[in-house]
Amino acid sequence: MADSAVFADFTEGVPCWVDAQLPDVEAGKRFYGELFGWTFAEGYGPSGLAHLDGEPVAGLTPKLDGRMPTVWTVYFATPDVIGLSRRIMDAGGQVITTPTAAGLSGELGTMALVTDPEGAVFGLWQAGTLPGFGKRHQRGTFCWAELYARDTTAVDRFYGTLFHDALFGPDATPDFGRAPVSDVFPAEMPPHFLVHFGVEDCEAVLGTVNRLGGRVQATPFDTSYGRVAVVTDNQGASFAVLQR
Repeated sequence: MADSAVFADFTEGVPCWVDAQLPDVEAGKRFYGELFGWTFAEGYGPSGLAHLDGEPVAGLTPKLDGRMPTVWTVYFATPDVIGLSRRIMDAGGQVITTPTAAGLSGELGTMALVTDPEGAVFGLWQAGTLPGFGKRHQRGTFCWAELYARDTTAVDRFYGTLFHDALFGPDATPDFGRAPVSDVFPAEMPPHFLVHFGVEDCEAVLGTVNRLGGRVQATPFDTSYGRVAVVTDNQGASFAVLQR
């Protein structure tokens, strides 16, 4: 089902935001602007807040340390980022970035970066003026996040305990799943989340990715949730395009 209204209340554990950490935010704006039709609001300093049809859909942020990876990160909603960070540590995960206010004056919300027990990085988001996606499940917007893991039993237990209602509650419509790393990537690839954006034609979009300076990591393949191809942008950040 397509969603197009701003969501004031995301259930804890629902993917509510994504951002990319990039060496060159302006180059990222050009790439994603042409690929997905995103526009970027002014007033966010060096970062870019992407919109589609006037609704917020993603963020582009500058890498503050060149040693950090160029990567897309998925954020899970929580009403209490500090409390959830503690529960993650108790469950065997780690906190990479302690809860930090986001936005020029901290108005957008509070975020933290954490890992699961296998080291896959994800974010936590406690809403301020930005609840999360204003549009999702459509072309050019977030549609899915797939966790590629080594020990699928262990990560099922970890996320099932933390985010039970989002995954198994009576109104649950999960926007993320998991698969073994080796299903798509070399076995030595570290566990990680792969952010998926919706497209009308999985094959057709690959030519645009290449023309804009990106590259194809995995040609289209079928999954239980749609047809997927894995690509990188013109700075090396991996993401997937999803045709449903």
